[in-house]
Amino acid sequence: MAARKYFEIMILLAFVHIAASGASNAESESWVDLFDGKTLQGWIPKIRGFPAGVNYGNTFRVEDGLLKVSYDQYQDFSNRFGHLFYQDKFSYYRLVLEYRFVGEQVRDGPSWAFRNSGVMLHSQSPYTMKLEQDFPISIEVQLLGGNGKDKRPTANLCTPGTHVVLEGKLFTPHCLSSSSETYHGDQWVHVEIEVLGHESIRHLVGGRTVLAYEKPQIGGGAVSEFDPAIKQDGTLLSEGYLALQSESHPVEFRKVALLNLVGCMDRRAKNFRSYYRKADPKQCRY
Repeated sequence: MAARKYFEIMILLAFVHIAASGASNAESESWVDLFDGKTLQGWIPKIRGFPAGVNYGNTFRVEDGLLKVSYDQYQDFSNRFGHLFYQDKFSYYRLVLEYRFVGEQVRDGPSWAFRNSGVMLHSQSPYTMKLEQDFPISIEVQLLGGNGKDKRPTANLCTPGTHVVLEGKLFTPHCLSSSSETYHGDQWVHVEIEVLGHESIRHLVGGRTVLAYEKPQIGGGAVSEFDPAIKQDGTLLSEGYLALQSESHPVEFRKVALLNLVGCMDRRAKNFRSYYRKADPKQCRY
């Protein structure tokens, strides 16, 4: 009798362990470092005046474990706006960046680009950008550094060739400031972005939402020399590439990490995760 009772208890404990293990797996987040700290593998430069894949002036580089945007091989900027694209497209995800501005702006960089960079979301492919195109058609999370005296929030919104819906209305101006604090000097800043296809996008700084909007879509100006076949105004942006910007002020990134929110949402599957926001049944494993 005692042996049977012991056996029943052991079976019960095994079930509890399996259930707890499954719950743990369901909650564990599978973040991926898009920047490996050693190389630019998986990244594609596109700098104005050059075809995709040409890293003019070694603008984008890895040094001391940091992804750096540098201009020490430039004599002047000459409107060579650049972007470093990750090779894969994403639709529903969370993105974490840790960045800081350093040094001096390159000669003849525009005044508005002082301590100014950004990350482009839902972007067109770098291979569809024309040679002299300045910015990709995309949603920009603008990253700004302080000038030591004025209010200058970060994680703002800019819209090269795009619009968004803000508080139920189509927002057509080019940029919108967030409610973040100003970060002066060369300090590291942590920014997180939640992208849910064409549903909504949130910008977070210090764990706090500083800007949110809906229905990103193609439209408007603030982008030049684009291919008209790509700029189909009114098209909702549900996916695209992401890219780090070079706008004439040196900036460094020590973290670029992404959590994909697309996956198996069937609780019976081994790879079910409770944090997924969009189902892809083809990913399920049983």
